[in-house]
Amino acid sequence: MRYQESETVELKQDFSENIRKEIIAFANSRGGKIYIGVLDNGEVIGVPSADQMIQRIANTVRDSIKPDVTMFVHYEPVTADDKQIVEVSVNQGTGRPYYLGEKGMRPSGVFVRQGTVSAPATEAAIRQMIRETDGDSYEDRRSLSQELRFDYTSSVFEKQHLDLGIPQMKTLGIMTADGIYTNLGLLLSDQCPHIIKAAAFSGTDQDAFQNRREFGGSLLKQVDDAYAFLDMQNEKSATFDGLRRTDHRAYPEAALREALLNAVVHRDYSYAASTLISTYADRIEIVSVGGLITGFSLADVIAGLSICRNPKLANVFYRLDLIEAYGTGLKKIMSAYSGVAAETLFQVTENVFKATLPRKASIGMKPQQLQATNEEKVLTLFASSETITRADVEQLTGLSIASASRLLHKMVEGGKLAVTGAGKNTRYYVP
Repeated sequence: MRYQESETVELKQDFSENIRKEIIAFANSRGGKIYIGVLDNGEVIGVPSADQMIQRIANTVRDSIKPDVTMFVHYEPVTADDKQIVEVSVNQGTGRPYYLGEKGMRPSGVFVRQGTVSAPATEAAIRQMIRETDGDSYEDRRSLSQELRFDYTSSVFEKQHLDLGIPQMKTLGIMTADGIYTNLGLLLSDQCPHIIKAAAFSGTDQDAFQNRREFGGSLLKQVDDAYAFLDMQNEKSATFDGLRRTDHRAYPEAALREALLNAVVHRDYSYAASTLISTYADRIEIVSVGGLITGFSLADVIAGLSICRNPKLANVFYRLDLIEAYGTGLKKIMSAYSGVAAETLFQVTENVFKATLPRKASIGMKPQQLQATNEEKVLTLFASSETITRADVEQLTGLSIASASRLLHKMVEGGKLAVTGAGKNTRYYVP
């Protein structure tokens, strides 16, 4: 018999570590056969001991290829030209992509058959194999990155007196039954590739920029950091009834919390775009990627229909007491803004879900009224001081240096304030 290499046939003179690459390529493609003891030109030279060769190959396959491919590999001693060779039959596996354990699920460790060559797979091909094997659920698919740490997530679980060992990770879906991290694990790891971007603007549009922040790491850390940012934007005020003081916030805390959690738990992580938070003088906008699940409308959700794009991620947040139950977040936001139309609070497109939370004191106010509100705030400073500085205004209103300067300039032009000094000694007073 004359042997010839093809898309499904590989010839090997003797055992080498490269045989792992050929087995992986066949298991990731349409299958094939490897003949040990045959030269590239098809000449049969045989092997000293077929049994020893089979044992050596089997040990290598078992120890170095992930996930377990042994059930798809069959070994058989064959006599050809009166010489003994080894035939290794490889079927297409059901756990694709298969890869070298020391290289991981990256192009340097994943191979596919291309003609007579076993070549590194592209990242796109790896993702396609994962999608075909694991299904369309992003959080259930195996993560391309397997070198993950869970320092922050572990600390959150510990604070809640919950264990997060390997058994718990498998139960929650952070890793598969055979110990491979899923995309849910990636999202909860310190190496999570998705981030939340936040920006603060002093006016009602994006002309007057104040500052920008980015929050990375585990989604649990991002939620904590993003809420701290929102809390800083949520100004406090107080009213008095006799000796009793009542504190007020510019935005309902429950609404901010639920809007943020909704954006993180329900977004579509198969897209690389970031979750966005924008704070303005009259509102806060939180934008998440993915829109609603196909076939459902905003009216369906408001009516109480519970749908969840990432049920396992939601389950983790539920166990950590971050959310109470599926489908209640939007209702809590609407309850906090009783009388404000749902269409004002939420906007949905095919790929975006946006929550717009109006500043309580700004509901129904126009930009001119917001300007007047800031002027009223500035005038309250004179209750405790005869003169004020621009820094005092910045601290009180949360405006940027430029925006505070414009506000003071307008008040001086309008005769509400007068100015004395220059440079660092500039101060303002009521004429």
